[in-house]
Amino acid sequence: MAFLRQHKLDFSIFAVMLSVFLLFLIGSPSVFLGWDIYYSFMSTIPLFGLMALTMTFVVTLGLIDLSFPSVVALGAWLFGTVFHLTNSVFLALLAALTIGLIAGAINAFLIVKINIPSLVATIGTMFFFRGLANALAQGKGISLTEATDSIWYHILVGRIAEMVPMQFIWFVVMGILLGLLYKRHVFGAHVLAIGDNEASAEMMGINVGRIKAIVFIQMGIMAGFCGVLATLEVTYFWPTMGEGVLLTTLAAVFIGGTSVYGGRGTMFGSFAGCLIIGSLEAGIIAIGLSGFVVKLIFGLIITLSVSLYAMLMKKAT
Repeated sequence: MAFLRQHKLDFSIFAVMLSVFLLFLIGSPSVFLGWDIYYSFMSTIPLFGLMALTMTFVVTLGLIDLSFPSVVALGAWLFGTVFHLTNSVFLALLAALTIGLIAGAINAFLIVKINIPSLVATIGTMFFFRGLANALAQGKGISLTEATDSIWYHILVGRIAEMVPMQFIWFVVMGILLGLLYKRHVFGAHVLAIGDNEASAEMMGINVGRIKAIVFIQMGIMAGFCGVLATLEVTYFWPTMGEGVLLTTLAAVFIGGTSVYGGRGTMFGSFAGCLIIGSLEAGIIAIGLSGFVVKLIFGLIITLSVSLYAMLMKKAT
């Protein structure tokens, strides 16, 4: 019982996820008892899910990053360009991660050193990075079909026994590692302390600026990595890559129970939130509802979930 009380938020999120999938299973058993729908989920959910896991640290600080979809495009463009210059997926991957690191460092500098609010700073860099990606790409796509011959292609987005996409393995592994970092490492403890009360964290001797900088750099690196996964999955880059993942990523984090006010969250919740958000559209259509109600149900689930978690936390305090 003590374990249940301690992890009531995780269990609540798990219950929401089970309810959603049970509804889909009852509404369309022919679809949700087959493997194909889950294969599709495992291919697509990690492309925003990895960023949702990393965004959990940002939101826990009580901050926000709106620039990461643009970093996805920038990283994807550099990946495709470097691959065509070197014919090396590995070198192209390093280039994409590096540009993600630089983008994250720019955000960190604006927020930590210049003291611009994270919302304002990342709105500015969102437009800047997207404009830079569009200017560099000149509206042209990049084919990456030759990358399928590389071992790194199979490591990043290959298939295990033709059934499990590697990007889902990355999603699970990163979920475990980031979960341990969030709850079992001093870094995660510092993030939670800063999000709860920044002034108190400084009095405790925590280097608040350094923690914030690391979190935003981490976010940039993950966005660059997701740009690589998205590009390799379809073996093509286009300048609009990354558009459409902003709201799904943030929705997954908030459905997962991470407080928008900072200081409280759960990595398991963000993982489950990704599964909920990533399955909603396909599930809604599979059970026979119109695609026009997708956003309506999105809003209802987000509002009800966040309200439930808020009530649970209010009772806990």
